[in-house]
Amino acid sequence: MTPKEQIREAFKRALLHTTRALSSQSDVEVAFGGEHAHVQGRSARIPLPARNIDPDTAALARGEGDAAALRLAHHNSEAHQRLAPKGAEARAIFSALENARCEAIGALALKGVGDNLAASLEKVIGDKGYDSLNAKDASSLSDAAALLVRERITGRKPPDAAAAIMEAWRTDLEEQAGASLDALANANSLDDQTAFAKLARAFIRDLDIDDDDQGDQPSDEKQDSDESEDDSDNQNDEADDNPGADEMPDDTGTGDAEDGDADLSDQEMDSNFEEDDGAAENAKISSLRTKFEGDTGDTYKPFTTEFDEIAEAVDLCDPEELQRLRRSLDRQLENLHAIVARLANKLQRKLMAQQNRSWSFDLDEGVLDAARLARVVADPMQPLSFKMEQEQDFRDTVVTLLIDNSGSMRGRPITIAAICADILARTLERCGVKVEILGFTTRAWKGGKAREKWVEDGRPAKPGRLNDLRHVIYKPADAPWRRSRTSLGLMMKEGLLKENIDGEALMWAHNRLLGRPESRRIMMVISDGAPVDDTTSSANGGAYLERHLREVIHHIENRSPVELLAIGIGHDVTRYYRRALTIVDVDQLGGAIIDKLAELFDEDAHRRDHKRNRVA
Repeated sequence: MTPKEQIREAFKRALLHTTRALSSQSDVEVAFGGEHAHVQGRSARIPLPARNIDPDTAALARGEGDAAALRLAHHNSEAHQRLAPKGAEARAIFSALENARCEAIGALALKGVGDNLAASLEKVIGDKGYDSLNAKDASSLSDAAALLVRERITGRKPPDAAAAIMEAWRTDLEEQAGASLDALANANSLDDQTAFAKLARAFIRDLDIDDDDQGDQPSDEKQDSDESEDDSDNQNDEADDNPGADEMPDDTGTGDAEDGDADLSDQEMDSNFEEDDGAAENAKISSLRTKFEGDTGDTYKPFTTEFDEIAEAVDLCDPEELQRLRRSLDRQLENLHAIVARLANKLQRKLMAQQNRSWSFDLDEGVLDAARLARVVADPMQPLSFKMEQEQDFRDTVVTLLIDNSGSMRGRPITIAAICADILARTLERCGVKVEILGFTTRAWKGGKAREKWVEDGRPAKPGRLNDLRHVIYKPADAPWRRSRTSLGLMMKEGLLKENIDGEALMWAHNRLLGRPESRRIMMVISDGAPVDDTTSSANGGAYLERHLREVIHHIENRSPVELLAIGIGHDVTRYYRRALTIVDVDQLGGAIIDKLAELFDEDAHRRDHKRNRVA
């Protein structure tokens, strides 16, 4: 072990012991992994420290460990679940304030802990890219509120990376909820989670944000809640153009409105505390099924496609940040590389075996077989022997990986998906198989320009899709892996992952494949839930997006040369796709991808052998 590795291992041990000590729980389990601290029950996962430990990276690692420890020490998951509002936006703010409470306790008690948390917070806020986004985007409200509360409690200024959102939100928050902010800043309520939660709920109500919790609201608040259904149209922002929408059949069946597997339970929401805006928005799917039951039955259509976006990954992030995100992905790759690479090598051996050259010998014509010249020398009466290379049946192939970039994929799922895509692209490239890596999401959480246009037009009935799509090209099929490897880091960018409209994404990827010259085209979809877009569902019925997804899948599976398969992460995709696999643990993703592709290539090899035998 090199000196640097010894230093790193010693630092990791110290970090483990410090996290356990600060959590005040001797039996807590601490492991390394992920991009940010994650706590569930009595277990904590903290990011793996960088290879080179310097003061800055050490402070970042300690900050993540301290954040996890303080959450273990001062946060009660059951109480949080019981006290939290039900509305997605309200819940995101509530959770952010609870996080600020836990960290403020540690920062006030120990100055060193406060310094560590400040370093970690600087990185977290910087990763979200608020300096390059619309500062007053609704998704930044929860962070702005938490930073303002943290500032008032601890006296520490928000990080420089948050300057834009603080400037955008500070005045509004102080004017609308100044009294509630003062109450939250009272250090006497910090140690009482229940008391702090009531103050947080009051703060949220002062902002006129519906918490969708009518059980304990006074009548005037219930009236406000009734008006929130109209506001819920505004929950989404962007979707992508469907170039093949006109090709879709009108009567391929209606979707099933039930999709419990796509829901995020309150417990799951609580355990994914750091990922509030993504998890909270996607968790609303269950309430959507109730609130927007049924389906208009009309043919799927976008209200407008002028605001949709198809973008190269490099165009969505500045080069320096993209390099930093790629380095972060490489750090995660250290833990999973050996496992996934071993599976990828297995697939490579299988593919290379199918491409091995084979020859027919003892022919009357062809290429002279030098290996049999010895018998001619020994017996000149022996005829010359020729050989000829057999025609190769291995067809040129292209594989598209279409990765769900919705908010519920945030954290470990999107990290592992990016790692698997990275390794698979390298593996198949060595085998002469081209790979395209695509992603799909929306451009914002709450009502994009398509919805604004719909409102300006007088809210016509049955408008169709009311969100602006963002389809991302991480790696084109013709680009070598070495030129696209940096682009995969974009999946780690905070703020990228929002909502998902699967049907149009499938048609977009499918139509790209149809334009390829390869004789065999394979598309693999990786998703962790059903389509989610509040705005479209509220205007067209809860099953509208799901029905369209079923229509697209039916079209591809029955009328297209593209071979379609899907992997669902904790979500039963076998109800939609003919060839599909559902995995419970995201750590199984690498093996699932490799195994399903190996099955496809095995099926193709068997078909070729059967055809060759019939000809013979």
